[in-house]
Amino acid sequence: METFNALMHGFSVATTMGNLGWCFLGVVLSTAIGVLPGIGPALTVALLLPVTYGMEPASAFIMFAGIYYGAMYGGSTTSILLNTPGESASIVTALDGHAMARQGRGAQALATAAIGSFVAGTIATIALTFVAPLMVKLALLFGPADYFALMVLALTTVTAVLGNSLSRGLASLLFGLALGLVGIDLQTGQARFTLGIPELLDGIDVVVVAVGLFAVGETLFTLARHRYETEEIYALKGSKWMSREDWRRSWKPWLRGTALGFPIGALPAGGSEIPTFLSYLTEKRLSKNPEEFGKGAIEAVAGPEAANNASAAGVLAPLLALGLPTSATAAIMLAAFQQYGIQPGPTLFDKQPELVWGLIASLYIGNLMLLILNLPLVGVWVKVLTVPRPWLYAGILLFATMGAYTLNNNITDVVLLWIIGIIGFGMRCFSVPVAPCIVGLILGPLAEQQFRRALTISQGDATVFLTQPLSLSLLIIAALLVILPFILRRRRSAA
Repeated sequence: METFNALMHGFSVATTMGNLGWCFLGVVLSTAIGVLPGIGPALTVALLLPVTYGMEPASAFIMFAGIYYGAMYGGSTTSILLNTPGESASIVTALDGHAMARQGRGAQALATAAIGSFVAGTIATIALTFVAPLMVKLALLFGPADYFALMVLALTTVTAVLGNSLSRGLASLLFGLALGLVGIDLQTGQARFTLGIPELLDGIDVVVVAVGLFAVGETLFTLARHRYETEEIYALKGSKWMSREDWRRSWKPWLRGTALGFPIGALPAGGSEIPTFLSYLTEKRLSKNPEEFGKGAIEAVAGPEAANNASAAGVLAPLLALGLPTSATAAIMLAAFQQYGIQPGPTLFDKQPELVWGLIASLYIGNLMLLILNLPLVGVWVKVLTVPRPWLYAGILLFATMGAYTLNNNITDVVLLWIIGIIGFGMRCFSVPVAPCIVGLILGPLAEQQFRRALTISQGDATVFLTQPLSLSLLIIAALLVILPFILRRRRSAA
């Protein structure tokens, strides 16, 4: 009952005219940008971070909720009509979605993706509403040593799971941790790694790093690769509505995808890639016509798209309750919180209930707005794909540069943006994941604070991390995530 009352309070915040307007603006902007090839949710949120600078926190995060879900919706359009997944979670959608488009059934593929996303997003948001408070109660039992171990686990899982190489993931993480050390040490008051530049005394702005790596770096990489790729957009033909047979074959995959997406999205580094692939394999195994998969099976679009959007709500549970990002997009959302000087975690629900419950309530509203926008206006989003690529990339780089400057009206931020952007371009060229860098930048200083706090309480006894059962368990899991891949590789090579 307490949760229901808090949600009703959240709706009273989210349904004010101003916040409804911000939610709608976020939905429209993110859908339009998310439709564009090569631009996934993480890049979309990073690109629009500076737009919210100076807004009220509740309004800003209601807009971010619309941006987050809208970018997830928009990615399916690119995957289906252009066979260009905007993010790794859309790869599975592209397999059969693009095959349907080649058969003239692109509209039906987009429809099942949109409706499935709405169904999954709504059910997953209901789950988020009741799961997040339970996670808060669990988090209140954590001490400094437990929090440090939990952050080590988060850093390790994101590094180990995102990307194809553990060594590259660790390199990205160490780069992010190094950036997080720049500025004044909060405990000693001493300047660290500022190179004598006064503007760096406050540290490197997380927003600058996020926009540099995701917007500038990703855009430069896409621009460099574009001239070698050919694009063919498949026009929508015939009826734009699903037949009775399409409905019959879609509704069960929607529900199964939701059941897979939310819990896996809430796991450390569960993200959206794992549930989409699991959904595809599940639907293929349960299908009466498995031979259609890869050739245009509508179940192969319905299930993974539902899993994709359900995982988005799942990602928000540990982000809000524990302050832990489990995906690249969640890392950018965490950067948005830090932009306002807010640290997500168990105390957030008590200190700023309007923000938390307004954000959760806006997910319901944003989902409905997206359904209304995506079905009738699918033809409009398709036309967005015809934007000339040079205009698109130049616009993104200009917008990112202006956004970085307006954060503090400081040219140093612009220089940092482009230095980090070029580094991000190099990371993409060498397949180094950028998400561990953002997570390291954000969680590194927090982990350092918890580490020092635990040592202070234990009077310098470092065994405090091993004598606490919860802390020890989390550290063992983190160690296994690093050690097990080496063991498995050796066994494969030996075989």
